[in-house]
Amino acid sequence: MDPISGLMGGFAIALQPQNLMWAFVGTLLGTAVGVLPGIGPALTIALLLPVTVYLDPTAAFIIFAGIFYGAMYGGSTTSILLNTPGESGAMMTALEGNKMAQNGRGAAALSTAAIGSFVAGTIGTLLLTFLAPPIAELAFIFKPQDYFALMMLAFLSVSVVMGTSKVRGFIALFIGLTFGLVGIDKATGQQRLTFGVPDVLDGVEMTVVLVSLFAIGELLYVASRFGLHKPALNPLSGGIWMTKEDWKRSWKPWLRGT
Repeated sequence: MDPISGLMGGFAIALQPQNLMWAFVGTLLGTAVGVLPGIGPALTIALLLPVTVYLDPTAAFIIFAGIFYGAMYGGSTTSILLNTPGESGAMMTALEGNKMAQNGRGAAALSTAAIGSFVAGTIGTLLLTFLAPPIAELAFIFKPQDYFALMMLAFLSVSVVMGTSKVRGFIALFIGLTFGLVGIDKATGQQRLTFGVPDVLDGVEMTVVLVSLFAIGELLYVASRFGLHKPALNPLSGGIWMTKEDWKRSWKPWLRGT
């Protein structure tokens, strides 16, 4: 079966009313659970697994997809409003979206995240449908030197976006590399930087790092200023909807994020 026929057949099943209802239910549940800091899409699916016990396989997969995408978007809510990303994909949303919320543009930031998630998810799914077979074949011809070149490209890419302070950028890079080395080496099976602690044999979870950097940091920041300044509410500016300028500035990042 060619990809187009398979895609059309999938749409014919997914667009049935009962399946659309399950997609809506899954998205609603995923968003509701995904807003909790530290709970990513995978854990959300695990928590809501009992919901699908009495469903047929097609409906179960559809509700799982809805839960996944709902949880992915739910992480942006806490990132924008509380500066606390719930999973790794919402980290950049916290950096920019929270600034918009502090300036009274929180609703516009949430709209941008929702529309961007839909656009990027739709385009990414379509590209994956057509490009997955050749990409899978490309993985078989990768050699050790190719992986080394790919890692060097990653380091060079990081050096480009370090900002004005190269020293802080390299310090953050090497700290991240150190945390990434913790655990069992997948190639040799040797323990690295575990110091005899069995809890870190699987490595350091990205969610733990994000919650430590953002959530705890934000908590300490707010607590240190509690009582020193009178709480003030930032008035809404620019309305709750995206303006024409917002659309103009957002469509390129949406495509890049795809």
